[in-house]
Amino acid sequence: MTTATAAGPAGASASAGAWWAVLSMALGVFGLVTAEFLPASLLTPMAADLGVTEGLAGQAVTATAAVGLVTSLVIAAATRRLDRRYVLLGFTGLLVASNLLVAVAPDLGLLIAARVLLGVALGGFWTMSAATVMRLVPEAMVPKALSMVFAGVSAATVAAAPLGSFLGDLLGWRMVFLMAAGLGLLAFMVQFATLPRMAPTGTTRLGTLVLVLRRPRIGAGMIAVLLVFTGHFAVFTYLRPFLETVTGVGITGISAILLGFGAANFVGTGLAGPLIARNLKAVLLAMPVLMVALGLGLVWFGGSVAGDAAMLALWGMAFGAVPVAWSTWLTRAVPDEAESAGGLIVAAIQLAIATGAAAGGLIFDANGATGVILAATLVLAMAALLIRARVSFA
Repeated sequence: MTTATAAGPAGASASAGAWWAVLSMALGVFGLVTAEFLPASLLTPMAADLGVTEGLAGQAVTATAAVGLVTSLVIAAATRRLDRRYVLLGFTGLLVASNLLVAVAPDLGLLIAARVLLGVALGGFWTMSAATVMRLVPEAMVPKALSMVFAGVSAATVAAAPLGSFLGDLLGWRMVFLMAAGLGLLAFMVQFATLPRMAPTGTTRLGTLVLVLRRPRIGAGMIAVLLVFTGHFAVFTYLRPFLETVTGVGITGISAILLGFGAANFVGTGLAGPLIARNLKAVLLAMPVLMVALGLGLVWFGGSVAGDAAMLALWGMAFGAVPVAWSTWLTRAVPDEAESAGGLIVAAIQLAIATGAAAGGLIFDANGATGVILAATLVLAMAALLIRARVSFA
């Protein structure tokens, strides 16, 4: 087990141990995002087994998101005196415990409580991910390391929903969560073996969040994050009805197009590191601009199976670079308070998920799926303008 505090000078080469630690972070986020996505593919059998409606069972997702938002804002201050190695291991331990409790939950109450634990793990781990990567590898290698971490998200996006649905039908939904607990345990073991001790700074307090937001152009960056993720999740949430009503494909076609979307997202995450190393500003600006063009294409020219599949794959690839780019921006814009800034970004993303889904639902009821995509495109255009005019890239 590595025990030395990780911190390499800019320009130095990261050790093999540091890259194993980065891989352990990727395994952690893969386990977290897989657990987060599983209820979407298992909601019907979960509700039937627990004797509740699907709407009530869906509150398991709401509980996770709500607790994740609150946790992301307070966790850096609440754990400011604790070694970051043990804090991260604690979050992965909560991931394992959450999945185990869901697997044996006799009623909705315990299931919700278990998902609250996942919300704490999700919000806390995400908040500290960028700051941890900064301490594991030299500055020049941070974009590459972040791409590795976010590859775990892309892999979960590709695999969690289809595998969860397939294995749930084959083995039962409880066994799927037991398998997710095993995945979390694997991540815990790799993290235990590879994460170095990382002494706390002891300076982060709740008031630090306000001080970070008051720094020049940081507030604008956080608003841009909110807009970009809101636009994306509005579209992502209502992709299936768009494909059903506009593209006109059945469940097999929908599954194939969504698989292509997820695979392209994985590719975009991998391409992000080298592109960001060359020009962060160009990546931050180009991704929402490309998504605007694709959104308009879907609204004006949607209806062709091949065309819609290609545009959605490009959308997935473009969005794959977005989390990596904004995490890199965070490490450069607020290097001294990366955990606090990370908490603000995670909170903005959680709010964006809720806002995109809720506002998208209202627009969908009034104007259909194309109305949702058009509104999301407007939001993304606002984000691009804000990034161009107000976001600092130092």
